[in-house]
Amino acid sequence: MFIHASQKKGRILSARTVYSGHIFEVIQQTIDTPDGLRVERDLIKHAPAVAMLALTPDDQVLINREYRVGINTESFALPAGLMDPGEDPLKAAKRELEEETGYVTDDITEMCAIRSSEGMTDEVVHLMLVHIDPAKRTPKHFDQDEFVTSQLVPLNEVIAAVKSGKIASAQSVGAISYYEAFVKGDRA
Repeated sequence: MFIHASQKKGRILSARTVYSGHIFEVIQQTIDTPDGLRVERDLIKHAPAVAMLALTPDDQVLINREYRVGINTESFALPAGLMDPGEDPLKAAKRELEEETGYVTDDITEMCAIRSSEGMTDEVVHLMLVHIDPAKRTPKHFDQDEFVTSQLVPLNEVIAAVKSGKIASAQSVGAISYYEAFVKGDRA
């Protein structure tokens, strides 16, 4: 079967860090690929992250509005954040959800993990399904450089926002699509 391809790795001949920032590094590499090519590649080495599809019992989704530098405007997306070194996805999801939104929960499961662009970054985002009770809240405690506004939005409106492109972050589209395709029907 084709999708059971070998897991042969390339042989990294040289690697040089050309930039090191707060959450990622850029590394220039020379690699002998498993299929016999010698290539020069830039790798964005990125911290792992979590994104949470947080649902209420009546199918409302927690949506964040936050300024994002990549598009130089506010975006609408699921709550998400970087994992701390050595932190597992479940613990990171619980922490990030509380920090950004004030919602608390112990009902968290991982749906899947995605990679946004394997051709240039090793970033992995764990997509988590979280069930929340709107009455269970705690004060938010943002990172020093962030401000997030959160609101519960009916799932059908969130799906419409994905379809129209109003919600376009890869992890949000991925989590909502995964939920719709593989999880939602199992709940019925």
